[in-house]
Amino acid sequence: MEKYTYHLPLRWADADAYGHVNNALFLRYMEEARTRMFQQMLPPDEAERRQHAFVVRRSVVSYIAPLVYREDPVDVRVWVIHARGAILELGYEIRDTDQLYAEAITTMAAYNLDTGSPRRLSEEEKSFLAPYTDS
Repeated sequence: MEKYTYHLPLRWADADAYGHVNNALFLRYMEEARTRMFQQMLPPDEAERRQHAFVVRRSVVSYIAPLVYREDPVDVRVWVIHARGAILELGYEIRDTDQLYAEAITTMAAYNLDTGSPRRLSEEEKSFLAPYTDS
């Protein structure tokens, strides 16, 4: 199984008064990595993207160690735990080579924004996600 890895640059504004990256930003980091991973899967046309969207249903983050601001990027790794029906569950690690800062799971629903309703994952989406699937 592959893990999609995004080398995320930290911003000075991400640090709190103690020099740590604020824990709420970890969700934004996961979103950024997921969005970049999905760019190749989503249709290029805006109208089609609205019909093939994904919405977050649930996120659970376990904070392992403080991430101190620095100029070097941090790796955000994403993989698929499972994808079936209308549900996509993603795993994440925010880490360096030798330090894990956080682990997370996001449950997402395949969603049609135009109709306001869930939709099933397409065969094209399943094919794209297959190399990243943890099974």
